[in-house]
Amino acid sequence: MQEYDVALKLLLKGSATLTLRELTGTAVARWLDVEMPKVHNVQNLRLDLLAETVGGGLIHLELQSRNDAAMPFRMIEYCLGVQRLFGQFPRQILLYVGEAPMRMESKLQGPNLSFEYGLIDIRTLNGDRLLESAGVGDNVIAILARLRNNKEAVHKIGERIAGLARTERETALAQLMILAGLRHLAATVERETQRMPIEEDIREHEVLGPLIIRAEQKGLQAGEFTVLRRLIEKRFGALPGWAAERLAAMQAPELEELSERVLDAGSVDELLR
Repeated sequence: MQEYDVALKLLLKGSATLTLRELTGTAVARWLDVEMPKVHNVQNLRLDLLAETVGGGLIHLELQSRNDAAMPFRMIEYCLGVQRLFGQFPRQILLYVGEAPMRMESKLQGPNLSFEYGLIDIRTLNGDRLLESAGVGDNVIAILARLRNNKEAVHKIGERIAGLARTERETALAQLMILAGLRHLAATVERETQRMPIEEDIREHEVLGPLIIRAEQKGLQAGEFTVLRRLIEKRFGALPGWAAERLAAMQAPELEELSERVLDAGSVDELLR
């Protein structure tokens, strides 16, 4: 999810102060850009976001767009790495921003072991409240949260972005277009931008431009995914969870190859295993 990951990091480190407070219950004093040291030949780990709070504690915020059964193991490795570097354990929050229902665990239990972290689906946040924030970062992130009306929200965010200075406007619009891909709202955002005074192509933005192009390419892939899923469900019925997740993880060439085999397969298991 690299394109979404970068956009969200920039927003959370920028003007999305209300979102941060809603997630953490505190304010950030400074952000820490660290890479975990290699331990016992284990690959270096890089946290998504690590911050020192105004109270002197540490908060680790990890971003995730897909369900991953291995997340508790990753989170405990991050936790131990931070403790080695800073001499204190961080408060950890895994923020899920994906479209599928969240199905991850937030703890590890074993003999003499109990480890737990915060697990938040961003859709539990009040998007309409974020829309009222003075921070444009909160307004943009609202596209991922719980909203009464998605199309009205896009229009409201567009109006707010249109009133920004040129550089801020183009950056915020690029971030909005990227995040909209997580909610199938890219076309709605595209229509809204046609009414905005954008003076140059935001695809030329130094950092976010390549990410927008990649997100658009994923949008084409998403179209292939939707058509193929309908074909499979028409032939075999509703997809089980494991099959839907496997299908969603496939790249365009794999989807194309599956579309050629779907009529010959005898079952979902035969098609996807």
